[in-house]
Amino acid sequence: MNNFGLKMEDSDWEDEGFDSDGEIQEAFSKGLLKPGLNVIEEKKECKNDVAGLKRKLAEFKLELPWIERLDLENSPAPLAPELAVELEEQKRKRENLIKKDKKNIGVEDDKALNDFRRETGFYRQAQSAVLAGIPQLQKLGVPTKRPGDYFAQMAKSDDHMQKVREVLMKKKAETERYEKIRQLRQQKTFAKKAQIENKLKKQKSKKELLEEVKKYRKGFRNDLDFLDDKKAKKPQKAEGKNKSITRAQMKKKYKDSKYGFGGKKRGKKSNTRESAADISDYKRPKKPGGKPQGRPGKSKRQKMKNRRN
Repeated sequence: MNNFGLKMEDSDWEDEGFDSDGEIQEAFSKGLLKPGLNVIEEKKECKNDVAGLKRKLAEFKLELPWIERLDLENSPAPLAPELAVELEEQKRKRENLIKKDKKNIGVEDDKALNDFRRETGFYRQAQSAVLAGIPQLQKLGVPTKRPGDYFAQMAKSDDHMQKVREVLMKKKAETERYEKIRQLRQQKTFAKKAQIENKLKKQKSKKELLEEVKKYRKGFRNDLDFLDDKKAKKPQKAEGKNKSITRAQMKKKYKDSKYGFGGKKRGKKSNTRESAADISDYKRPKKPGGKPQGRPGKSKRQKMKNRRN
């Protein structure tokens, strides 16, 4: 079966090598083609009727003014410097990507770069058309700028725009709420982190202070400069002596700085001249044979205390 749907009977014609009209006619004359499988068509005579074509063109051609057509024939505008720089940068990026991907194509055949160049060509063509069309419109007295009191009917109704405004306000409120929640969580995280850092800092400072105290107790250091915040204080000198303060004095100073100095304790309960002369609390003993003297009850003692006060 050949390309024309004809069944071949002779082995010489099973090759399907004839496709031209002459070969088919020769095969038909030799009886190699079965009847009913071919259709004889009349040849159509093609004429190049140039005059008729021009006449038809003149029939549907409309002679309209340019303002109705607004067609322009112009070359692209010159390439702007910023576009040239961007084009070179895009070319360099594509070259690096091609080298990185190890593609066997040149940068000039890169589809992405060609798309960028094509878009640049469209832009330059449109720019040239604007530069050529604006002066023609101004020459014809056609305004090219929107007037200051321009008013256009809205495509949407006020009710529809009110619904849109409500939806936008709702979305804005939700966005603000989410942002506030995010900031609160972030502040909480930062506060917790700062608290942990301060705690670790205090523990580190306390550990360093204890280490310095241990060094002082073991005699590795003889000063207490680590107790000073500035740590720049020189060792104190004993009054009337040229040597440093003793270890007992340094120990007393450390305890005073840690526990405070409460004042004099020795002889605090001793009598003085005023306390010895005070006989306000003296009670005269009762006469012999009287009632044995004993401690009064709680209520009587309270009354006596109130009376004295």
